[in-house]
Amino acid sequence: MRTLVIGDIHSGMKALEQLLIRANVRPNDHLIFLGDYVDGWSTAVETIDFLLELKTEHKCTFIRGNHDELCREWLLTKKENPQWLAHGGMATRNSYLNDKRENWQSHLEFYADLENYFLDSTNRLYLHAGYTNLKGVDFEYFDQLFYWDRTLWELAKAIDPKLSPEDKDFPNRLIHYKEIFIGHTPLSKKGIVVPQHGANVWNVDTGAAFMGGLTAMDVETKEFWQSDPVHTFYPGEKGRN
Repeated sequence: MRTLVIGDIHSGMKALEQLLIRANVRPNDHLIFLGDYVDGWSTAVETIDFLLELKTEHKCTFIRGNHDELCREWLLTKKENPQWLAHGGMATRNSYLNDKRENWQSHLEFYADLENYFLDSTNRLYLHAGYTNLKGVDFEYFDQLFYWDRTLWELAKAIDPKLSPEDKDFPNRLIHYKEIFIGHTPLSKKGIVVPQHGANVWNVDTGAAFMGGLTAMDVETKEFWQSDPVHTFYPGEKGRN
């Protein structure tokens, strides 16, 4: 069984379909999605429908992203957040409004059931953004940090690459986990880029909301697969550009 971690989709269902084929996803693979399923391209509703169907056929873990929480808030209240609309939410709102379904209970349940983080049996941590508590995720004060924080990635990139977790100067925030996999901070907005790591943190957000591709990575071998640039599936659309 492989464990494949998948970066931020941002409504790019067409790219996700291609990615799963390229990665030759098998029935016994564990698929861990790092959040931000919506906000970007026009197929928000179709993306959630696709994920709901996917979890009936595969073992899936769905992490909560900040865009997912913003979308859920809109679905519940219909209150339009200008910041959300300006950063991909307009396409998501239109996707829902153009669909003729009477209610979105299955989607609301999907958003509500998302996990803030997942720790696997090999002590690998998966979450959308980060955390700030030096003792680790179990001691974090505010859940919102799991899907909004950017300081974890900033810290990981600032560390001397020669340091290892055994060194006394290695940050306490990172010593609790074998590896940490995140999305949230796009590695590029202009084109295809590969996943990157700093210290023991891997960033798998390769800019699917912009001009990049969608990425899946085998957490054990670090082999990865990518879709074509997501914008090529949606001619005439801007995504979050």
